[in-house]
Amino acid sequence: MNEKRNLTMLMDYYELTMSNGYFVKGLKDITVVFDMFYRSNPDGAGFAICAGLEQLVEYIQNMRFTDEDIAYLRGRKMFDEGFLDYLKNFHFTGTIEAIPEGTIVYPGTPLVTVTAPLIEAQLIETMMLLTINHQTLIATKANRICRAAEPAVIMEFGARRAQGADAAIEGARAAYIGGVGATATVIADQMFGVTAVGTMAHSWVQFFPTEFEAFKAYAEVYPDSCTLLIDTYDILESGLVNAIRTAKEVLEPMGKRLKGVRIDSGDLAYFSKKLRKRLDEAGLEDCQIVVSNSVDEYLINSLKIQDAKIDSYGVGERLITSKSDPVFGGVYKLVAVKRPDGGFEPKIKISENPEKVTNPGKKTLWRIYDKETGFGYADLLTLSDEEIDGETPFPFVDPLKPWKRLEFSGVMVERLQKTIFKDGELVYQLPSLEEIRTHVKKQLKYTVWEEEQRFENPHVHYVDLSRKLYDLKEEMLNKRVH
Repeated sequence: MNEKRNLTMLMDYYELTMSNGYFVKGLKDITVVFDMFYRSNPDGAGFAICAGLEQLVEYIQNMRFTDEDIAYLRGRKMFDEGFLDYLKNFHFTGTIEAIPEGTIVYPGTPLVTVTAPLIEAQLIETMMLLTINHQTLIATKANRICRAAEPAVIMEFGARRAQGADAAIEGARAAYIGGVGATATVIADQMFGVTAVGTMAHSWVQFFPTEFEAFKAYAEVYPDSCTLLIDTYDILESGLVNAIRTAKEVLEPMGKRLKGVRIDSGDLAYFSKKLRKRLDEAGLEDCQIVVSNSVDEYLINSLKIQDAKIDSYGVGERLITSKSDPVFGGVYKLVAVKRPDGGFEPKIKISENPEKVTNPGKKTLWRIYDKETGFGYADLLTLSDEEIDGETPFPFVDPLKPWKRLEFSGVMVERLQKTIFKDGELVYQLPSLEEIRTHVKKQLKYTVWEEEQRFENPHVHYVDLSRKLYDLKEEMLNKRVH
C-alpha cells in the first residue's frame, strides 16, 4: 500500500461529461468556488470530528491522467480531442481552504472550500467527498465509543468487517484520531504508526490437544504480553481455570504475570464480574479483562450501568462501519463564480427541502468562544470581505430565529479554515497523527460544552449567519432565478 496508486480516475462519470462540456464551450478558465459541507451529525450527535484531509492532499498532489486513461476515455467516443489533450497535462492549480483534521465541526459549515478553474474544481469532487465523508464518520463514531468506555481502553478490531481494504486501513487511521488506543490491523501500524495489537484466535486453542496446553504454549512464547482467550469451551469452568493455572504454573515461575483474559461471547457484564472476583481471589488483581463481540457505545453504557468489570474493549464491525448510522452525508456545492471584474457572483441551490438550500457566496467560517470559559458557543458564517475582531459589536442572524436582533461583542474569535493549497502549491504543514489526536482531546476538554457531548438529546451548536450573508440569501431566494 505504500506504492503510489494512481487514483485520478476515481471519480463520477458526470464530472468528466461536465468538464468536457465546459471545455467545448470555452469555459475551462473561469474560476469558481465550491463548498464541501454536511447537513446532520451521525447518530444524532452534537458534533462530528473532521478527518481525511491528508488523503485528499495526497490525491491532489498525485493527480495525473495516464495514456491508458486517455485511451479509455477516447474509446467512450464522447470526449473532444482538445479536452483529452488538456487532461494529458492536467495538474491542480487552484486554492483549497479546509478545516484541519481533528477539529470539532457542525452541520452547515464548510469543511473544505475550493477556489479553482471550473474543470479542476469539478474533477476533485468524488475523492474529496470519499475521503472526508468516510474518515469523519469513523473518527466521530470512534470518539463516541471511546467516551462511553472511559476509563477503559478501546482497540479497533474491524478490518475483517470493513467494506474493503481502504476502508479498513483508513478507518483504522480515523479511529485513532477519534481516540482508540490501538488497532488489530498491522498495515495501519506500518503506514500510520497506530499500534497493532493481538493475541490469539479460537483456532489456536482448538489446535492443541487441551486448552491448558494451548495456554501454556502461548505463555512460553509470549511471557511478557500474555493475554488468553478463554471462551473457546467454557468461560468459567474451563477457560478461567486454565488461565489461572497458566499464570501460576508457567508464568509466575518465570517471574512473569498474566496480562489479561479475553472473552468474545456470552453475557459480558455477568461474566466480567465473575472473572474479576475469581482472578482477585487467585492473586491476579492486575490481570485485565478484555471483551469484544459486537460492542458499541450503547452496549458499553449498558455494561457500565450494570457495573461490569471491563478494562478494555475490542470493537469491530460497529465501529469500522459505523453500523448505527453508516453514511456521513457531506455534499459539494457551487457557491460562487468569479466575474471579469475580479469579484464573485454568488450562487445558490434552492430546494423543496429547507435544509438543502445552500448558503451562497464566497464565505469565511469563524468560531466564537466565550471569553471567560473558553468554550465555543457558536459558529459564524460571513461573506469573505467581512471581518470580525470579537470586540467591535458584530450583528448576526440565527437562521432559526431571524426576527431576533443579535450581535457578538466581547468574545474570542477564530478563523477555522486554513489555506492548504495556494495556486496549486501545497502551503500547509500536515500535522502528525498524534497531533491530530491530541487536538481532538484538547477541544473536548477545554472548548466543547458537556451538553454538546451528550449521547442523547445533545445541545444543538449554533451556526449563525452575518446580517450581510443572511440578507444576500434572502434576496436570492426572493428572486428565485430559474
